[in-house]
Amino acid sequence: MITNPALVEAFESAQASRQAPDFLRNLRLVDALYQEARTLNVFPLKDPLDGIEVDIRLAQALNVRTAA
Repeated sequence: MITNPALVEAFESAQASRQAPDFLRNLRLVDALYQEARTLNVFPLKDPLDGIEVDIRLAQALNVRTAA
């Protein structure tokens, strides 16, 4: 649990301003994560809809609309 959100926000802001976005680096990172998932036999999914009921119930619980 974050006890000092202002400190975390200041840290994230400093980190973002220190590094310029690098598209190719990010693309290599995503590709490496995908290859690792394939190595661990996570992708491709045998049944893409496996566990969809849990995802739907979680989405319904998180998307609660409250009065403004």
